[in-house]
Amino acid sequence: MRQRDDMTFPMEEYERRLGELRMRMAERLLDAVIITDPENLMYLTDYQTTGYSFFQALVVPLDDKPFMITRTMEESNVHARTWVEITRPYPDTGDAIQMLVSSLKEFGLANKYIGYERNSYFFPAYQQDALHTTLTGAKLLDCFGIVECGRRTKSKHEIEIMRRAAIATEAGMKAGLEACKAGVTENEIGAEISAGMFRAGGEPPAVMPYVTSGPRTMIGHATWEGRVVKPGEHVFLEVAGCYRRYHTAMMRTAVLGEPTELMWKAQERMKEALERVKALIRPGVTVSDADNLVRSIMTVDDAHGKLITRSGYSIGIAFPPSWDEGYILSLMHGDKTVLREGMTFHIIPWAWGVDGDKTCGISDTIYITSDGCKSFFDMEQDFTVKREEAKREIPDEPVIELLASRHDDKSDAKAKSDHKKDHKHSQKQSNQKNSKESRAS
Repeated sequence: MRQRDDMTFPMEEYERRLGELRMRMAERLLDAVIITDPENLMYLTDYQTTGYSFFQALVVPLDDKPFMITRTMEESNVHARTWVEITRPYPDTGDAIQMLVSSLKEFGLANKYIGYERNSYFFPAYQQDALHTTLTGAKLLDCFGIVECGRRTKSKHEIEIMRRAAIATEAGMKAGLEACKAGVTENEIGAEISAGMFRAGGEPPAVMPYVTSGPRTMIGHATWEGRVVKPGEHVFLEVAGCYRRYHTAMMRTAVLGEPTELMWKAQERMKEALERVKALIRPGVTVSDADNLVRSIMTVDDAHGKLITRSGYSIGIAFPPSWDEGYILSLMHGDKTVLREGMTFHIIPWAWGVDGDKTCGISDTIYITSDGCKSFFDMEQDFTVKREEAKREIPDEPVIELLASRHDDKSDAKAKSDHKKDHKHSQKQSNQKNSKESRAS
């Protein structure tokens, strides 16, 4: 491993992760593994790029130096970010799988037992088929999940990085709640959330914030589409701040008027579910125990909304298209997995169908300690209620025209400001010139 001190974590963190991976390889009698999942590459090496739609892989031999296969353009990320010393890049006109096979032969692995991530998003079936038909001397075995076994629990270094992500999450959510007003568009709320996250040190998240208003809150995983928020409506926000690809997520709800009776009940149920499940979660409790508790609270009366999904999911490293690690571990009924110190979860007792036409949400991201759990956040959970917004009069004009007029207003204001500055500058120069001429005479 190339020693360096400018990665996300200290070198010993990566040495530990690689060592634990090799222990699992030895247990499965694997001579090498081919790792293609972007999150796993980041976890093992600190490698990241947005160019992961092109084939990339880290090959980890049991007893030799790892090496990477990347598109030529992405090779710079290996050198700039990681401890990996050996790369074998392929050109855009080349064959990625042929480069992989050639490299496996070069390093004496062509007739070995080799694991690969069969369920990786970015190792498609046609490339796997090409590997099987080309590397005929090796025994190829599915090892999907071999890295994720280590990712389930976060180290103290990872928890600290997630705290940085939480700062961005809170900043974005506060900005979004502040921006929720009658007459603004969902786009403008999304813009304020994004600006808040990034100004607080956040980096591009795996998914941009979810922003929906009124009846659009009933649409799963929808986000801003230019709709104007109306007086009396509510706004559903779900935000995940990101730092070094680690995420923390949060749901909140703003009401631009008086919440209905069932909305108040939904708020109290969600808060109760969060409070009680956080009191329950500790090492030794099972995933099913946690899910059953949340579900028992949220399903007492469907009138205040239904929990129609899992009640939480693991969260940490993520690249688009999703910020969660739910494929590693989700809080679902019947799962007897035992919770351990260092696990991190986004707990989501959200309510779908309040009053039949509303979705409301309050959620939290937590990490498990030696004797309980703690939240990454320090932020009010209650709905943000803005009763005065129910009386606001808003213009009745198409969204495109509304946005265009606001853009024009800002452009006009900037032009006037620039003109004023230019006038002051010209006047200053003229005064200086007159002063010099006066002294000369």
